[in-house]
Amino acid sequence: MTVKILLLAGGTLLGSATAASASGFQVNLGGQKNIGMGGVGVGLSLDQAAMYYNPGALALVRDNGVQVGVNGALARVSYRSGDGGPQRNLQNSVVTPFNFYAGFGPKDGKYKFGVAVYTPYGNKLTYDPAWEGRYALTSIDLQSIYVQPTFSYALTPQLSVGAGLTILAYGSVNLQKDLPLPTGTGHIELDGKAKTQFGVNAGIFFKPSDKLSFGLSYRSKMDAKVENGSVTYSGLATGASAAAVNRSFTATNFGATLPLPAVAAAGIGIMPTDKLTIGLDAALTFWSDYRTLDFNFSGNNGNAGAATDANSGLVGGNSVSSSKRYYQDALAFRLGAQYKASDKLYLRLGTSYDFTAVKDGYVGPETPDSDRLTGSAGLSYHVTDNFGVDASFLFEKLLQRTQTQQDLISAGTTDRVAGTFRTDAYVPGLGLHYKF
Repeated sequence: MTVKILLLAGGTLLGSATAASASGFQVNLGGQKNIGMGGVGVGLSLDQAAMYYNPGALALVRDNGVQVGVNGALARVSYRSGDGGPQRNLQNSVVTPFNFYAGFGPKDGKYKFGVAVYTPYGNKLTYDPAWEGRYALTSIDLQSIYVQPTFSYALTPQLSVGAGLTILAYGSVNLQKDLPLPTGTGHIELDGKAKTQFGVNAGIFFKPSDKLSFGLSYRSKMDAKVENGSVTYSGLATGASAAAVNRSFTATNFGATLPLPAVAAAGIGIMPTDKLTIGLDAALTFWSDYRTLDFNFSGNNGNAGAATDANSGLVGGNSVSSSKRYYQDALAFRLGAQYKASDKLYLRLGTSYDFTAVKDGYVGPETPDSDRLTGSAGLSYHVTDNFGVDASFLFEKLLQRTQTQQDLISAGTTDRVAGTFRTDAYVPGLGLHYKF
């Protein structure tokens, strides 16, 4: 059993196979108002969620405020083998990415500061136990929490800049797959925590008039690193065949690094009337930094009595593996609108289109990615002048993605599975906001 096959499951250490409104394993669920508008926000200054979309806009957010939101993301993923056979459906799981923002500053001052907490990566998938790719992946459970202290300053009444320190405060990964042993089916589990990492989220915002605004933002690359993750096995051979079979499985720990790529975005806001706000964003994610996924195994759990040599291709102590990814940079376009129906009620609609970062021949069960189209809606109701409720709903359709065995052979990625993936995602969300 090669490490290459084992670690197909590790393609998204902190990623999301069903990420909402973003390519690869990126998620764009930064704020409930923005979600209802298709995920726009770079060229707008709607509320404190500007810390996520464009920190430069925070200084021009009129009110101080605190807001919190949570989303329930349900993905329906199915797979049919390239050789035919029954359709395999994943067990339905709901993940709950959340967001929290608090922004403060002098009422008539030039600056605002705040803190943001959000979950840009996270997912839980469990495949049918009998599915054809069970020797590549049976389940994946991923969690992450970012913390971002932010400062924004208005250079003029129309122009502001801002930056936040992005901190990967918590990250975890659990990957599992079956092992096709000559003595029967075994199982392997990888479980690890990511080290704290740091990056920058910066932006500039320009509002030349009450009817027009522009924004630019840049989120820097970070590397998610897992060190001393645990490797455990079940169902390994016993008896006379144990020494010959189990010598391939001696590792007790693993380490790996996953690049979380940089994102550059531009946005425009148009306010043709006092009641209507329109936003348009374009974002480029630099996925081409993700070339290979390298794993290092270490330790010796006593199987066959000795660790395997480096680069042995086995899941043994001191073994090293590199699995191809070769992602491509990907564009996304988002369009949304907000309408003030009354002093208390705001209505929103939006759509987006994301181009996939995953090339033909590189699609894996942990990220069955494809070009994706989303539609969203939302509303806010102001219970009082200071307190309100925000609701959103997003539907995401990943275009059907078929990968043939010849695609895998041409790319040199026969560790993956040929077949057709279909994915739909449903993401309701609810938030509360308080301004002062």
